[in-house]
Amino acid sequence: MPGVMGSMEPVERQSLKKLTFKSLKRALDVFAPLHSQFPSPDSESKKMRLSHKISLEYGGIKPTLAQPQPAKQKSSAPSDPLALPAPEDGQRGGAHNALVVAPAAHSRQTEVGPSKSNALISTPSSSESSKFEFEDVVFVALVLESTLGLFSTSALMERIPSRWPRPVWRAPWKNYRVISGHLGWVRSVAFDPSNSWFCTGSADRTIKIWDVASGRLKLTLTGHIEQVRGLAVSQRHTYMFSAGDDKMVKCWDLEQNKVIRSYHGHLSGVYCLALHPTLDVLLTGGRDSVCRVWDIRSKTQIFALSGHENTVCSVFTRPTDPQVVSGSHDSTIKFWDLRHAGKTMTTLTHHKKSVRAMALHPKENMFASASADNIKKFTLPKGEFMHNMLSQQKTIINAMAVNEEGVLATAGDNGSLWFWDWTSGHNFQQAQTIVQPGSLDSEAGIYALSYDLTGSRLVTCEADKTIKMWKEDETATPETHPLNFKPPKDIRRF
Repeated sequence: MPGVMGSMEPVERQSLKKLTFKSLKRALDVFAPLHSQFPSPDSESKKMRLSHKISLEYGGIKPTLAQPQPAKQKSSAPSDPLALPAPEDGQRGGAHNALVVAPAAHSRQTEVGPSKSNALISTPSSSESSKFEFEDVVFVALVLESTLGLFSTSALMERIPSRWPRPVWRAPWKNYRVISGHLGWVRSVAFDPSNSWFCTGSADRTIKIWDVASGRLKLTLTGHIEQVRGLAVSQRHTYMFSAGDDKMVKCWDLEQNKVIRSYHGHLSGVYCLALHPTLDVLLTGGRDSVCRVWDIRSKTQIFALSGHENTVCSVFTRPTDPQVVSGSHDSTIKFWDLRHAGKTMTTLTHHKKSVRAMALHPKENMFASASADNIKKFTLPKGEFMHNMLSQQKTIINAMAVNEEGVLATAGDNGSLWFWDWTSGHNFQQAQTIVQPGSLDSEAGIYALSYDLTGSRLVTCEADKTIKMWKEDETATPETHPLNFKPPKDIRRF
């Protein structure tokens, strides 16, 4: 029996807030007339709640009926500077209410304001206060606030629900496979249009092709003399393109598994690479602060998109204007017009740090950009700023990707992998990668990530020379992983 007790897992302690939400959900499921809909508000309970708030806020102030005062008291009225006259009949429907200034001999008194005068406001007895209506109390409170500025009406304000979109519940992601095979940092990844294999580029100067289903190595390509920083697989041809720190951009024929074209022109390392979805055009950006546009077939440089003041480290393309969007270490994002000699259409200066990663939404006309200060969302084609994500990862973000379901993944230099809801900007999971045995904890950085074509698998390329594959946890439910979302009170518009 002791052995059985020792093998039992300890019961996880849950907070009172979590247990309360569970109980509330069960009660709604059992007693709610319609599932997924809250019951209609009860006017009686609302009135009771409001009267309780009023009694708490204005408990020491009650109106009294204006008594006919003799002439002697009228002559002494200027000696009471805080005495307020009763409202007229037309304003309050014939009810004469006033605030009576009591002498200092009353036992229950409240001092008014920071002034040095001895004027005091008294509270009448319970028999008098029972005569007055609910509206009279509210009116006196408003008079006090407007004339003396003593009390706040925040307790009387109707609570308006937040207009911020509430995120849908999403299952957390878990690591289900670790692939090792590279001899250096894994710096880039790209998926095949058939979704059967993916390729990775590494600091060991090789490109490896892996099977998606089994994770086995299918092919190793050599040809670069420095680390491979960018990869892209064409959807229109049997070509794969690679770029590296050796200033080279190569075109690989996947039927022959060899280099058939090289694109020369970059003056320094090439950091990013993208293929146009409808044209036979290749875009590369690098340390020479220029984004270059190449004709795939003729190997000629069509445009040199110059305008950035520092390294171009992220680029993506789309079929309509702006066809090219680039991000740079100079903390700006530029839209380029390919129809008019590659001129700049717009420059976005919202970020304060280097824009190392961008992600285009596969369905909506929006994109997200990541920097060390914030993750921001913009609309297309105008580039209007929408909002920041609701949390800060507080690290250098090297890569980001979004799938069709609206799950945005961002990877940091410290090994953090955060998952976000695209619509609301809510961070619903904060994962931390684990380095393989024998590696240093400082080698927990993630340099590249990409979803497969279905959006159900995520591949991360890391500094511990491994490739990790992630998927959603099928066993997770809203009860085991509740949605902890608080709508923002104020949104920073920059």
